[in-house]
Amino acid sequence: MLNFVLFGPPGAGKGTQSQKLIDRYQLIHISTGDLFRAHISNQTSLGKQVSALIADGQLVPDEITIAMLEEEVEKNPEAKGFIFDGFPRTVAQAAALDAFLEGKGTSIAAVIALDVDQDELTKRIAERHKQTNRVDDQADKLQKRIDEYFTKTIHVLPYYEEQLKLNKVNGIGDIDTIFAELCQVVDKF
Repeated sequence: MLNFVLFGPPGAGKGTQSQKLIDRYQLIHISTGDLFRAHISNQTSLGKQVSALIADGQLVPDEITIAMLEEEVEKNPEAKGFIFDGFPRTVAQAAALDAFLEGKGTSIAAVIALDVDQDELTKRIAERHKQTNRVDDQADKLQKRIDEYFTKTIHVLPYYEEQLKLNKVNGIGDIDTIFAELCQVVDKF
């Protein structure tokens, strides 16, 4: 089983690049953001909790996120592998993911970090907000999400670097050029 973490701040292009990777490698995409939005739109009790947190620009607690993610993996027992997008966001989540996958006889092959600066992120998300009107893309909530990434989430990278699994890819430029660089990483495995 081939498992990857696609890592980067909000607006780095994780969703765009994940779709291209799924099409090429037949992997299952698990986006915590998509899971949250599905629970919210289905008005599940979990969705209502998540909705309040996201609307305030906060991260969803680890135990809720991990349970949702594990449930999604279990739904796909025949998968060739997974692309985890937006997860893990903390070292505790990374360790929980490692333990869960190890229990299934697999692991994370590599972490691919899309490197994008804050100015580019702000520009991209402003454009996305015009097109989709996502609540979490509003300027005040967006700044909280970007700050959260650069003060907390970024600390997950050394965890994977110590495991020699971290690969950085320039996330600014032509989508297909970025995708080609991502494929160079994935093709090693």
